[in-house]
Amino acid sequence: MKRVAVVFTGGTISMEPDAAAGGAVPKLDGRAILARVDGLAAIAEVEAIDWGLVPASHLRFGQLLDICRLLEATLARTDVDGAVVVQGTDTIEETAFAFDLLLPVGKPVVVTGAMRNASEPDYDGPRNLSDAIRCAAADGLHGAGAVVVLNGSIIGADQAVKTDTTALDAFQPRDGVGLGEVSDGQVRVKHRPAPWARLPRVPTDVDEGVHLASAATGVDGTLVRLLRGSSPAGLVVAATGAGNTHPDLLAAARELMDDGTVVCLTTRCWTGRVAPAYAFPGGGAQWQRAGALLSALPAPKCRVALALGLAAGLSPDELRQIVRA
Repeated sequence: MKRVAVVFTGGTISMEPDAAAGGAVPKLDGRAILARVDGLAAIAEVEAIDWGLVPASHLRFGQLLDICRLLEATLARTDVDGAVVVQGTDTIEETAFAFDLLLPVGKPVVVTGAMRNASEPDYDGPRNLSDAIRCAAADGLHGAGAVVVLNGSIIGADQAVKTDTTALDAFQPRDGVGLGEVSDGQVRVKHRPAPWARLPRVPTDVDEGVHLASAATGVDGTLVRLLRGSSPAGLVVAATGAGNTHPDLLAAARELMDDGTVVCLTTRCWTGRVAPAYAFPGGGAQWQRAGALLSALPAPKCRVALALGLAAGLSPDELRQIVRA
């Protein structure tokens, strides 16, 4: 029988209401969560690893590196066939992508969580965890990179996006094509695209000073200029449409680039990518000429790729490959 390591980090799946706090807070450790999952003995031997009880919105790059080191060491063991990371859904699309960039392709790495806390009648944690363990033990996902599994859907880490704040099927593939599904206790892999990319080097530390700014009607460079005093390592700009912003936002970003900040331009749109199609002031062509990297990634994932790539000491050409213009 396959052996799956499950790393518990917190999140809604671990939460119950707390009267004093006035809402749900993390309470359940791995053992308590696993006790609510029926039929695990028939799926795999499960090894529970309690990393912490941290809301996903609190996670920082240093903590992601710590989890990655734990995963790498665990997956290197010959008695472990795959791993599951259990966390809050708020940032699954980013953390799963970080694991995809950092961990070697090979044994399955599955990220899951819950949209309902453990006190709610439609608590989805047990089903999601059961499905995730099945996927981590499945031969069909060997070499697929990190994947996200919730509500029966299997989605590549580079494609997974959270599309709703509370819906059970909140996670969807960005381009509409998932890897497969878990149904009737079976893992069905229908689509196997090539993994996104892997960092040639794993950083020992990550500069948290990689920021994200979003363009919108009337947004100029005011907030971006406030960053100059901290000398940020990087900036991701989620532009409107195919890569267009107010010209003053570009001017502010150019000032950062002159100081050595690496700037990456992507779109705030759910699908599509930026392109140097418009040459008016603030248009995508002007951003490219100013030296910004153009990216096909959603803004949160782009920030992960840029931060990890900078921390790994990648060259400009290597960074372009990671963000994929």
